[in-house]
Amino acid sequence: MTQTFDLLIRGASIVNHDGIGLRDIGVTNGRIAALGSLHAADAGEVIDATGLTILPGVIDSQVHFREPGNEHKEDLETGSRAAVLGGVTAVFEMPNTNPLTTSPEALADKLSRAKGRMHCDHAFWVGGTRENAADVPELERLPGAAGIKVFMGSSTGDLLLEDDAGVEEILRRTRRRAAFHSEDEMRLRARLDERRANDPSSHPVWRDEEAALSSTRRLVAIAARHNASIHILHISTGEEMDFLRDHKDIASLEVTPQHLTFAAEDYALLGTRLQMNPPIRAARHRARIWQGLADGTADILGSDHAPHTLEEKAEPYPASPSGMPGVQTLLPVMLDHAARGKLSLLRLMDMTSAGPARLFGIRGKGRIAVGYDADFSVVDLGRQETITDAMMGSRAGWTPYDGYEVAGWPVGTIIRGRRVMWEGEIVAPGLGEPVRFAST
Repeated sequence: MTQTFDLLIRGASIVNHDGIGLRDIGVTNGRIAALGSLHAADAGEVIDATGLTILPGVIDSQVHFREPGNEHKEDLETGSRAAVLGGVTAVFEMPNTNPLTTSPEALADKLSRAKGRMHCDHAFWVGGTRENAADVPELERLPGAAGIKVFMGSSTGDLLLEDDAGVEEILRRTRRRAAFHSEDEMRLRARLDERRANDPSSHPVWRDEEAALSSTRRLVAIAARHNASIHILHISTGEEMDFLRDHKDIASLEVTPQHLTFAAEDYALLGTRLQMNPPIRAARHRARIWQGLADGTADILGSDHAPHTLEEKAEPYPASPSGMPGVQTLLPVMLDHAARGKLSLLRLMDMTSAGPARLFGIRGKGRIAVGYDADFSVVDLGRQETITDAMMGSRAGWTPYDGYEVAGWPVGTIIRGRRVMWEGEIVAPGLGEPVRFAST
């Protein structure tokens, strides 16, 4: 009897947990039903993917889509549009919106806003505060919650929990892996005079290496006392890499494409477009972050997509806001690094799909295997493209990679067996659904 599927993808090179090889994929009811040689099978939709490469759907676990409260920069529809244009199939959105995502009601509001509008699957981080610390066991287990996120250093928005006692109140109650923006707020306040007017290159002088390292040391010590699992976002210093290499039993860590690509000398060209927290630093830090990726210290990649309008970024430093778009460029930039021999496709796959699924206990995503969601990032490794502002799906409408030439390009985004993006066009309405977790 001929096998029949809803979707059949033929002839692609599959990058997966068990290696790289040519295989067909059969999809039924949004999930992978068969994998292998399916030359005799049929389907309602057949995609000839000869010459293309398929990764398990890319999961970006750090994005800021600004809704509610700052929809002039971004919203859930435009941010998720940018995601799928870049081959990203699922995102975890951050809680520093207005109002803050710190209650069951605020989380429910975001899930309601996402329904029928977001193009990719999604979960939402819940902000950890002094006021909601007692509720953490309930909050982190709510459907649609990615877990608890804590800002130890000030950034965009009003979420801040800078003291050890406050962090301890959170970590003695968490059971899931909590995420942290790790910078020492007291040191940042003490060093405000290090900022130089109209000079964004002074941003990493103000928010220096010690501000990151001292905060991370404190955080790991607190987590160890409470046997808590933590996840440290956007590592920016070589010193943190050296320290965290010896504390992998406690902390996982994220690196970003921008910290792997740019260095302090790029402020001369990009100015405030390069301004983010924690900062882009000297080239020695970039080299050490790459070493941490190569030796396994780094766990996953996240974009820290944090859009602001060009008008806002044009404000003279330090009035200019920190953050840059990145969800749409995460995959093409990292494919280019892979083409240059900086990392393998298997390592890229682990850091963008299998790794997030493993760290955060995601159900049904992160690998291409029978029974898993049919989430695929379809790429053309031979395609040369130049990234431009005009390509961006984000409402912000710009990218720090404008003019950046890359080898390797996302040509399709398939989520639960549906083509959502194909050849740069959105081809389906907003059908994103909440990500499922083993602990919610």
